Amino acid sequence: MGAKQIGTALTTLFILAQGVAQATVEDFVKEGVQHHDNGDYDKAIETYKKALKTHPKSALVHYELSLSYFTKGDYEQAIQHSDVVLKQNGDYMLPAYLTKGSALDVLGKTKESIKLLEKAIKKTEGHHLLFYNLALNYYKLNDLGKAEEHVINAIEKNANHTSSHFMLAHIHNQKGNVVQTLLASHYFLFLEPNTKRSREAYQLLQNNFGANVSKDANKPNTINILLSANNDSQFGAAELMVSMLEASKSLEENEGKTEDEMFVENTDSFFTILGELKEEKNRDIWWTFYTSFFYELAQSEHMETYCKYITQSANEQSKKWLVENEGKLTDFNNWLKRN
Repeated sequence: MGAKQIGTALTTLFILAQGVAQATVEDFVKEGVQHHDNGDYDKAIETYKKALKTHPKSALVHYELSLSYFTKGDYEQAIQHSDVVLKQNGDYMLPAYLTKGSALDVLGKTKESIKLLEKAIKKTEGHHLLFYNLALNYYKLNDLGKAEEHVINAIEKNANHTSSHFMLAHIHNQKGNVVQTLLASHYFLFLEPNTKRSREAYQLLQNNFGANVSKDANKPNTINILLSANNDSQFGAAELMVSMLEASKSLEENEGKTEDEMFVENTDSFFTILGELKEEKNRDIWWTFYTSFFYELAQSEHMETYCKYITQSANEQSKKWLVENEGKLTDFNNWLKRN
């Protein structure tokens, strides 16, 4: 065999060996993920370490190791393997930043986690999960202003990220801002109507719609309305209308109506009022995103369907209605696709 033939044969063997090694790494990772998903994190870690013997710098393997260590509760190891991925400045950077950031936070190094996530946002195009985790860190530090700023960035990056709307509702509930809490809670329920968190969001709706209305125990026919001192002036009129809508339940014209019927009517009125209050100068997310969507919804024929849909986690009658009105739910879905 000539020198040229020998060289060709060695090259072929090298390529084949690379293919076998890569396939082996993928097989190990597949097996490790299966162990991780089954809750056997030690077995997953053991499997990933086998993969490192054939491919010690694999960003995928180091990321999977960091995730299993994090889930197991070994946060230092999670950081160590995340760093291997980050130093390579290639694949799996986003999940590595998120895992390391979360590990730092759990270890009580929340400010260090914030610096890491801010660096990640500057280095990348700013994924919504980076903004969300950054907002979460500020929320834990009770810096509600920074938390709101970054969670709104997350929503602007991905309007379908349910947890961002959920956090925004809690931020404004904590601030005592009725209208903003209602809007963010509504959109969260629109995206996630039937989970444990949905019941919590529905309770936020209930609490805030009646937050400023009370009855005098000594004067049962007297209703007191108190506006929040914390609310931004741009929502002052809307907050007053929310209180008046809640108070209207006691009016003679509404006698005999069920709580479910009043919920549909008041929700429709709330969305309509906000839409009519919107002005060209209102350019923030509350008007351009939330109010615009809900005002269009109020002008449609689907308000009842919407209300049943978002209350299904806490209302058996809503669940029953949805089962009995599949056609209306389909029509609502088709309307959403067109708008």
